[in-house]
Parts: sequence; C-alpha cells; structure tokens
Amino acid sequence: MDSTGTPLSPPPVPPTPARLSWVPIRSLAERHRERILSHLLSLEDSDRYLRFGFPATDEQVERYVASLNFERDEVFGIFNRRLDLIAMAHLAYMPAPAPESTVPATAEFGVSVVKRARGRGYGARLFEHAVLHARNRGCERMFIHALSENTAMLKIARNAGATVERDGPESEAWLKLPPDSITSQVGELVGNQFAEFDYHLKRQAHRFNDWLNVVSEVKTHMGDTGRTASE
Repeated sequence: MDSTGTPLSPPPVPPTPARLSWVPIRSLAERHRERILSHLLSLEDSDRYLRFGFPATDEQVERYVASLNFERDEVFGIFNRRLDLIAMAHLAYMPAPAPESTVPATAEFGVSVVKRARGRGYGARLFEHAVLHARNRGCERMFIHALSENTAMLKIARNAGATVERDGPESEAWLKLPPDSITSQVGELVGNQFAEFDYHLKRQAHRFNDWLNVVSEVKTHMGDTGRTASE
C-alpha cells in the first residue's frame, strides 16, 4: 500500500521474447533431387517469382534442379513430420579465386519456404545454418541477389549484419563472415548429427503410421467380409 492506504498495483512484467526452438536442418544429397523438385514445383507463382527473380515455369524449375551440383555446393532442407520438404536453401560456392587474387571466397544463398510453413523463422534458420557451413569451408563473404520487393529475405540479411545495396527492382546483400573456429566446427558437427537423428525418428514414426493404416484397412475389410457372409 502507498501512504494513503491504497493498494499498489504490481509492477508490469516486461514481455519475454519468444524462445526459439531448435529446428533440425538436414543436408540434402543426390537422392533427394526428386523431393527438391516437388518442393519447388509446389511453390505458388508469386513465391517462385521471389525465389528465382522471375516467373519460373515448371520446365525452368526442372532445369534448375537438374543442374544442382551436390559435390560442389550444399543444399539444406527442413522436413515436417510427414517427411515433406517444407523449406530448403541452396548455398552455391563461387569459383575459387586465383592464388594472387584479392577477391575473397564467396558463396551465394537462396531459400524457399512453402506457404503453410511461413512465420516460423525457417528462412532465418536456414540462413544461419548456411553461414556456419560457409565459414567452416573458408568462405569470407555470403552473397544474396534478390528482388527489392523480397522484403522477408532482405530483412534476414540485414538482421545478420549484411550490407544491402539496392539497384531499382533488384538488391544485393553482402555479409562478411568471420573465420571458422573450434566452436563453429563442433556446432556444425553436432547440428548435423542431431538433424540426422531427428530425420530417422520421423521416418520410423512415418512407417509405423503406415503400418497402423494397413492394419486398420485389414480389420475394416475383415469386418465387412464377416457381415457379408452372415447375411
């Protein structure tokens, strides 16, 4: 109470920032090419436009997926419980500069997230994951080429400290990367292992659900057969 005997209101509680949960990000390989294609083809026209910088047709998307070089570049993905690829990123390493060149080693980043998985921070998580991988491989800069109207992507870059240069309808973002360290190397290793473990758990759960569905269908069929025989 105050000096007049009036009960004091409790002090306001400052808002607590939302705690970000860990997101398993898995490295994709040649065997995932069909899943990557399905993911990109499922994007709406507006999302394809933002991802590729032009209204890409199915044929152009197919050519892009066919051109992916998993030995040179890195592709990452986020899977949901049904093992659908709901978000993916492509980290393309630029050709190595000549020994006498002063041009820093650079990697280009591109990302896509299906509409139903938006608002969960997957784009930012994939960007952070790509930064970790790039710096561990000696890259000094991350590069993003995006349409100026792709505000979500440019916001991710700015929040990471990138310098964004706008040239009319297009923008370029450049992020200087710190050198790798023991922490970054261990972080990548641990993240990859946990992502693989998470994926295998989801695959086992998916197989178990399929088995339950088969059992349910068999029971239903046997019940229908029994009722038919008794009639």
